[in-house]
Amino acid sequence: MRSLLMRVLARERGLFAGAVVLAAACAALGVPFEFVLFGLTLAGVALFHHHTLQVALTGLAAIALYKLAFTGFKAGPGLGGLALHMAHEWVILTNLLGLLLGFALLSKHFEDSNIPAELPKFLPDDWKGGFLLLAMVFVLSSFLDNIAAALIGGTMAAAVFRKKVHIGYLAAIVAASNAGGAGSVVGDTTTTMMWIDGVSPLVVLDAYVAAAVALIVCGVPAAIQQQRYAPITREAPAGIALDWMRVAIVVVILASAIGANVAANLKFPAVLDHFPVIGAAVWIAIFATAALRRPDWHLLPEAFKGSVFLLALVTCASMMPVEQLPAASWQTAFGLGFVSSVFDNIPLTALALRQGGYDWGMLAYAVGYGGSMIWFGSSAGVALSNMYPEAKSVGRWLRHGWHVTLAYILGFMVMLALAGWHPTDKRGRALQGGVPPVAAEYLAA
Repeated sequence: MRSLLMRVLARERGLFAGAVVLAAACAALGVPFEFVLFGLTLAGVALFHHHTLQVALTGLAAIALYKLAFTGFKAGPGLGGLALHMAHEWVILTNLLGLLLGFALLSKHFEDSNIPAELPKFLPDDWKGGFLLLAMVFVLSSFLDNIAAALIGGTMAAAVFRKKVHIGYLAAIVAASNAGGAGSVVGDTTTTMMWIDGVSPLVVLDAYVAAAVALIVCGVPAAIQQQRYAPITREAPAGIALDWMRVAIVVVILASAIGANVAANLKFPAVLDHFPVIGAAVWIAIFATAALRRPDWHLLPEAFKGSVFLLALVTCASMMPVEQLPAASWQTAFGLGFVSSVFDNIPLTALALRQGGYDWGMLAYAVGYGGSMIWFGSSAGVALSNMYPEAKSVGRWLRHGWHVTLAYILGFMVMLALAGWHPTDKRGRALQGGVPPVAAEYLAA
């Protein structure tokens, strides 16, 4: 066991050393050093899965110190520039923190309602049952966080397949959860970030064109794989009672978040730039309903740790010189999907939001679904792999989950053919000339 651990550590150190060499080459070619530091941070996150928070905070500190010492910030040099930069970012970061913590409690409310335990009763007893389970995960992810949807899917799969779940089917569960969240601003952290930053929820709905194709292309072969590996059984646990009060609480929390954002946009749009309206609305709803059903407060410490990790990466991305990135295009968005399979999609989304000029629905699908292609490419994949440790193999994931990559490509191309590439501003208005001045809104702020 010890020798195996030493080999794994040696491999990870070797890979990270390779990343350092590549970063040095990028610096020699004139790539801004902020991007080199950011790339090393993302490489560290990808390679050292058990120390992601430490890696993210170290990377943030390194980038901030470099900018303090050499380049300054867009708002100005030195500590004053850093303070002004964070004064601009604090609303987005606070909103995101409030939503991440609040959705962790919301997901637990839904799980404790016992609806996930009842769903397998409606599954056919052949491969179509496996496909319908993936469709259920897809739908759940449209209003729950994709991590919660993947874990619920993994729990249901363990029940109906007697704990014998094929690697290809595990990959499909992750893909279904990411696809379902791609077109919903409450279904994935990346789309939630877009929403908080001003992107209209209606703009990202286009992602469901590609997501629906991906669900079919990936889900059918995965369901057949699973049926051949371990046939489905629909034996539901006895004595389950549905808790409709918890379902009502889920509806109230979601309605509060959406309603507060819509109302602020219609009546007081300037408030959204100066106060975390959405995050505050979620927590008001949580406390208001706590007397009806007590939230599982024990989830918050671990959820807070994960949230700080994501916020650190988002803050790193906010410090990047986005004016030097490749111009936004469908080719760039398509490539980001593959990058998302290796590097966390949260900072990639933050960079794209800073840059501007994207078709937000196409970007939502690319960065949301793209992370499904490798087990550690999305938070949903990491969470499900903790439940099924045998999935923590890039080779087996790619070999047995080949349909995930095929589905990403076909889904993207179908969306491009049917909907086309239509870059808009964050309110959904067409951009004159296609692409705006890079990060115009951010630089103006």
